[in-house]
Amino acid sequence: MGKQITIAEHEIRPGEFKEIVINIARLPSRTQIDTPIYVYRAIEPGPVLALTAGMHGDEINGMEIVRRIIDAGHNRVLRGTTVCMPIINVYGFLNYSREVPDGKDVNRSFPGSRSGSLASRVAYHITHDIIPNIDFGVDFHTGGAMRTNYPQVRCMMQEPKNVELAKAFNAPFTIDSPFRPHSLRQTAAKKGKNIIVYEGGESLRMDQQAIEEGINGTLRLMKHLNMIDWAPEPKQENKIIWSSAWARARTAGLFQPTIACGDLVQKNQIIGNLTDPFGEFKEQIKSPSTGYVVGLNNNPVVNAGDALMHLGMDDVCKIGGSAED
Repeated sequence: MGKQITIAEHEIRPGEFKEIVINIARLPSRTQIDTPIYVYRAIEPGPVLALTAGMHGDEINGMEIVRRIIDAGHNRVLRGTTVCMPIINVYGFLNYSREVPDGKDVNRSFPGSRSGSLASRVAYHITHDIIPNIDFGVDFHTGGAMRTNYPQVRCMMQEPKNVELAKAFNAPFTIDSPFRPHSLRQTAAKKGKNIIVYEGGESLRMDQQAIEEGINGTLRLMKHLNMIDWAPEPKQENKIIWSSAWARARTAGLFQPTIACGDLVQKNQIIGNLTDPFGEFKEQIKSPSTGYVVGLNNNPVVNAGDALMHLGMDDVCKIGGSAED
């Protein structure tokens, strides 16, 4: 029979699919806001895998990954249980916003409080209704406003189980990433649960490559966990990123990149041009390091100090040198 699985006072038995609705709070209009959770438990026992998205309400790609997994029936595994939450932060989704209306970040509010801020209340329900029931998880995210992230998994590489999960997911990049304080990952780790983060694309913009990589990586992870029998082979070789650096604007202007996200660039390679709007100024921007473009600023209007490009370095890139050489 396997262990008992009860989420928000709903027991899920072997062979059952349930849509569970958690009420977080109400809008000022008194409209009730519910967060749906889709749980499928196979007849055969196996691990419990959580697929969560929309922690930040404007990160649409993660929501679409989980939606397509449900739509295609990939959540109906042969062994084990899937817990799918396409939108954690419904408030942010309704407002095209990363945060909840009080301005707080849900992913900096764990483990949360039943009577705390709105973000803290959302985190509380995840901490108490979801985390105790799962074994593993993938939390789907995207880049920030007008910044795109090339498909990548972020995990604590010092933890062998995290490395195993990331290797099974096999995204184009795996980035060594410490826990952020009061995050879902950190809170889950304290309870002995392993969650990796998938990043791909840009907020409020569909990125088909990021979506497909997220779905295919999840299927590979499910196969590795023996929840399903088949998964697609990766299209790109996975690269392990141990360190990173930012290329930043030295002055304000209009940035036009000459490279693309995912590219390998060399130290001192020209990566774009910075101009003013009037044709009186033009500066070539050079890469501070040899590395892969794991993140790129799509906003052409930049101020001094703004991040233009995020470079990730693996063991091979170290040979090419870095800004600290």
